[in-house]
Amino acid sequence: MASMTTPRLPFFPARARSAAAAFSSLSSSPLQCCPVKRTSFTNTNSAPLLFASRPGAPVADGWSADLNRRRASAMPVADSPLPAYSDPHALPLPLTSADLMESGGEGLKVAYQGFPGAYSESAAKKAYPHCQTVPCEHFDTAFQAVENCTVDRAVLPLENTLGGSIHRNYDLLLRHKLHIVGDVRLAVRHCLLANRGVKIGNLRSVMSHPQALAQCEHTLTELGIEQRQAVDDTAGAAKLVTEQMLQDTGAVASSLAAELYGLDILAENIQDEKENVTRFMMLARKPIVPQVDKPFKTSIVFSLEDWKPAQLLKALAVFALRDIDLTKIESRPHKKRPFRVADDTFSTPVKYFNYLFYVDLEASMADPKALKALGNLEEFAPFVRVLGSYPTDVSEV
Repeated sequence: MASMTTPRLPFFPARARSAAAAFSSLSSSPLQCCPVKRTSFTNTNSAPLLFASRPGAPVADGWSADLNRRRASAMPVADSPLPAYSDPHALPLPLTSADLMESGGEGLKVAYQGFPGAYSESAAKKAYPHCQTVPCEHFDTAFQAVENCTVDRAVLPLENTLGGSIHRNYDLLLRHKLHIVGDVRLAVRHCLLANRGVKIGNLRSVMSHPQALAQCEHTLTELGIEQRQAVDDTAGAAKLVTEQMLQDTGAVASSLAAELYGLDILAENIQDEKENVTRFMMLARKPIVPQVDKPFKTSIVFSLEDWKPAQLLKALAVFALRDIDLTKIESRPHKKRPFRVADDTFSTPVKYFNYLFYVDLEASMADPKALKALGNLEEFAPFVRVLGSYPTDVSEV
């Protein structure tokens, strides 16, 4: 596939704690998680890896032999008690103005990745209808904009029904100290755009984001457009077609991009599969207060011991034993510990890839079952972090 360099526009410059420690009395008062550090794998360029820790647990690199022996016997149990916490830093924070912000987003600045007219901007407007949207050149820039208080929120894609997960954003969730406070689903309806007066028969090539091109591959071929040009953003492709007054090249982008950049829509809904939906996450500096009066989802990430068998089965069992459904499991390379070593069954130690596991639960951290499940998981998982507990988007797409 041919590619081309696009001009750059000016963009905005580029404490989570496992909820098992903060929501034990949530049913009686509105509380928030408070950041507490207990790290084993940190560096100066990334956010601390935060653990669902028990009081008295060692705060040191590595694990003591006694702790290893204790974890060796840990098993999923359905009635594990809730842990008690005496650390004053684990006490909940008071409500902030962000918690009381109207759902419409009045007064909010919301970052998204891409040029104006990108699908991410539409998702931001769906999440916060009255917000001020702020374009960012890269995903990392949007994360940083929230962390640095340049904006109040970010709305970024997590997964698509055709293209799967956006792995970059999963990795960035660990690098930055932000919380998922909601998700929003957006139906992606691709359009073929061109300058005024250009017909489909005049087009020899089309440009767009690689995922958009892949999602329209068969339709574009049927239209007789064989050449593809990959660029960073769908709306950026539309902008480039306009700025360069291209007569033989179109763009695959949204109808909003056509309106913003003065292009004609030559064909609508050109994606090969009509059910094309992207799920976006809403990010904030502080977590929201979990509730049980509406559908909630909780996103976590954890690692497992690298020398014990059936660890993943045990991890999933802590939720199955409590009838908690899992809606997504995503594995990503454990960059700080990329390999795990098999036991001594073989004469030569065998190294396998090591992973972090991202899991979405159909449960709120206000539900005692979810708290007990995470407390149980922490008994044998060396690292557990809650990325957010938030309302599930149940709107029509």
